[in-house]
Amino acid sequence: MRRKGGCYYIFPTYSQGEKILWNGIDKNGFKFLDHFPKILRKKTINDAMLIELINGSTFQVIGANNIDSIVGTNPIIVVFSEYSLQDPRVWDYMRPILAENDGIAIFNFTPRGENHAKDLLDYAKTDPDNWFTSLLTVDDTGAISKKAIEQERKEIIAKNGDDSIFLQEYFCSFTAGVSGNYYHKLIDTMEKEGRITTVPYESNLLVDTWWDLGINDSMTIGFFQKNGKEWRMIDYEEGSGEGLNYYIQILKNKNYQYGKHYAPHDITVRELGTGKSRYETACNLGINFEVKKENEKIKSVVPMLSVQDGIDALRVRLGSLWIDSRNCQRAIKAIKNYSKDFDEKNKVYRNNPRHDWSSHCSDMMRYWAITPDENANNIETPDPYFDHYGTYFKL
Repeated sequence: MRRKGGCYYIFPTYSQGEKILWNGIDKNGFKFLDHFPKILRKKTINDAMLIELINGSTFQVIGANNIDSIVGTNPIIVVFSEYSLQDPRVWDYMRPILAENDGIAIFNFTPRGENHAKDLLDYAKTDPDNWFTSLLTVDDTGAISKKAIEQERKEIIAKNGDDSIFLQEYFCSFTAGVSGNYYHKLIDTMEKEGRITTVPYESNLLVDTWWDLGINDSMTIGFFQKNGKEWRMIDYEEGSGEGLNYYIQILKNKNYQYGKHYAPHDITVRELGTGKSRYETACNLGINFEVKKENEKIKSVVPMLSVQDGIDALRVRLGSLWIDSRNCQRAIKAIKNYSKDFDEKNKVYRNNPRHDWSSHCSDMMRYWAITPDENANNIETPDPYFDHYGTYFKL
């Protein structure tokens, strides 16, 4: 009311914002939106989850999964709720707007491992003149009785076998949340071994690409080179809202010498609007994805394995991978943050991945891991009768 302007309250997804805040009530039955007195409201638009005040200021709940819809708008306050589960690029999009408007950003979150939210908190602590930080455990807030907390601890340990989730949810532990990440420890190992570093393009090696063709035109592309048994991820592209021709032009602009291009099975599915598959569209634009003919049908050579089989395959293949730390920075963050879905009510990880900003890149990496290596130089099951000196023997 003191300053006319817009406020965005951003959740990881639109549906979360609707359920948690727009329709949410506290334990006493008080609706969260009733913090806006009706006498100060000009109008409330439920379909847009927007409140306009009588002075012209607006408050709107949105989802980070559709952040493109507000890029270019002009807020003076942005609140990031559950920031640890949001795409870190959302803050990158919002910060220049807030800087220009002398605005305010607020980040609320529970830890989910040592991810971008932890990085931001660590930075904020080093700059107290410009940032305020507060880390409050259940002991600090006193919101739950000690008896109830002890009961929670016992039940969570009984469900999960340890107290890591309990420490994460109630005592803000950043290290405990790693248990739900699929590849976090493997990426840490790669960093310690120096395999996440500068990985230059070598012109004498062909570049193969793997693609994930997500919903709403989301696209991720990984650029790989192979030298013997060693894989190198030299580049990465990700975007949304653009057609195949846009990404194919990106490939051409990079001036790499390409080998093969791989996409998942839905590359050959015909789209209702055009009657053509994206495989056919890509061929017309000069990119031929690897396919095979099976039962008179064209299919991608990337096999249709279960998500869990793909996750297991990627865990193995990461052992032979080097990643360029600059060109693939977002891919590294995505793989490191790819996690099991978390049941907030029961405080337990489900046996399936959470679909969020890290999913598209992780899916692309999974397709890379399950694609048959025609040169037979990928990770192989060791022959139990062949030792590392090259001697064949039987016990």
